[in-house]
Amino acid sequence: MPVSFDQSLPMILHRTLDAVMPDYRELFARYNLTEQQWRVLRVLWSSKKVTSVELSNRTLIPAPSLVGVLDRLEKKDLVTRVRSVEDRRAVFVVATAQGQALDEEVSPQVAEIDRQLRASVTAEEWRMMEQVLEKISTGAVGAASAAEAAE
Repeated sequence: MPVSFDQSLPMILHRTLDAVMPDYRELFARYNLTEQQWRVLRVLWSSKKVTSVELSNRTLIPAPSLVGVLDRLEKKDLVTRVRSVEDRRAVFVVATAQGQALDEEVSPQVAEIDRQLRASVTAEEWRMMEQVLEKISTGAVGAASAAEAAE
């Protein structure tokens, strides 16, 4: 028997995203950031310097779209691009001093939103949710790769 539309995984994920994102979006808006800009900054705050290719992969922002996101973050003086001295083809993206200062201001607020979300389930439920979603994600990627290889 097919799964009902309301119980399909895409709809469950959309409802969940609609439930958890308003607090984040309101926080980002207070700092004039988009969700994509936030994802870029979040990676840079934990990694210091990252190539554009790695940034695209980690943030799930396609490379052509990432260029515009980085341009806007540069105009806000939150990031800068630095060409590698070892390999002139490689360009690193780093958070500026202003971008780092934003981390210190915003991250505690994000941590509080995260804490409130995690409080809605047990630690074990949260860990299981992460494992199940990772398993589904990995399986979906594997299935897509297998289908492409078969073509």
